[in-house]
Amino acid sequence: MFGLSKVVDQIGQTKDLDTISKPLSDVISKITAPDAVKNALSGTWLGHQLHPMLTDLPIGAWAMASALDLTSRGSMPKASERLVGLGILTSVPTALSGASDWSESYGKEQRVGLAHALGNSLGTTLQIASWVSRKCGHHRAGTSLSLAGLAATMWASYLGGHLSFGMGVGVDHTAFQKTVTKWIDVAAEDEVTEGELLRVDAQNVPVMLTKHKGQLRALSATCLHAGGPLNKGRIEGDCVVCPWHNSRFRLTDGAPERGPAAMHQPTWDINVVDGRVQVRSAA
Repeated sequence: MFGLSKVVDQIGQTKDLDTISKPLSDVISKITAPDAVKNALSGTWLGHQLHPMLTDLPIGAWAMASALDLTSRGSMPKASERLVGLGILTSVPTALSGASDWSESYGKEQRVGLAHALGNSLGTTLQIASWVSRKCGHHRAGTSLSLAGLAATMWASYLGGHLSFGMGVGVDHTAFQKTVTKWIDVAAEDEVTEGELLRVDAQNVPVMLTKHKGQLRALSATCLHAGGPLNKGRIEGDCVVCPWHNSRFRLTDGAPERGPAAMHQPTWDINVVDGRVQVRSAA
C-alpha cells in the first residue's frame, strides 16, 4: 500500500503532465460551461455528485462478466458478453461526468485525475476489444482481454479513491464546519450594504453576509465544492456565484442553482439587536 501511495505522489509531482492536462481541461471546461450541461454532469439536480454513483455501473458489469467467465466453465458466454457490452455503454456517461469534475481541478489533483482517466480509458478500450472478440466467437481471448481491462480499471479506481479520500477532491468542504448554536455578534447593521459581500467570523467559522432586496442573508463563506471564498464572488439574480468555479447558490436557502456544486451551501440564521447583526448556524 505504501508503494502505491508513493507512485500516486510521484504522479502528482510530475509537472510534465500539465502539458496534456491543462489544454485538455480548458477544452472540457468550455464544452461543459453551459448551465444545463454542468448541472446535468455535476449532479446538481441529484443533490449529490453524479460521477461516484455512475462508476459502480461499468465496474460492476465488468467484474460480474469476469466472474462468469472464470466460474461458469464457458456455459454462459452470451451473458458475460452482454455484461461487457453493458459496462461499455454505461462507461460513457460515467466518463463524461468525471471529465466535467476533473476540469475544475488544478495542480496535483489534476495530474492524478489525468492518470485516473487514462487508466479508465485503457480499461474501456480493452473491454471493447473483448466484446468484439466475443462477438467473433473468440471467447477465451475475450476473457483474457476483460481481465486485463478490469485490472486497468481497478488501478484507475484506486487513483479515484485517492483523489477523494486522500486529496479531498469532491468532498464537501463545509462538512466538518463547527455548528454555532448561540447568537454571535459579527457586524454593525450599516456595514452590510445592498449587493455587497462581507466576510465575518462566528467562533472562527467564516460567514458571508449580504443585503439582498432589503433583506439580510448569510451563507457559510467557504464554498462547499472546493473551498472557494464566496465573499469574493458576486451576486447574480437571487444567487451568489463562487469566484473559483462559478457554482451558484440561492441566497435564501443555499440551494445550488449551478454546478459543479451539487449540495446545499450552509445557511445562517440572522438576528439584529440595537443595530448589531448576530448570526448562528441554521437549524
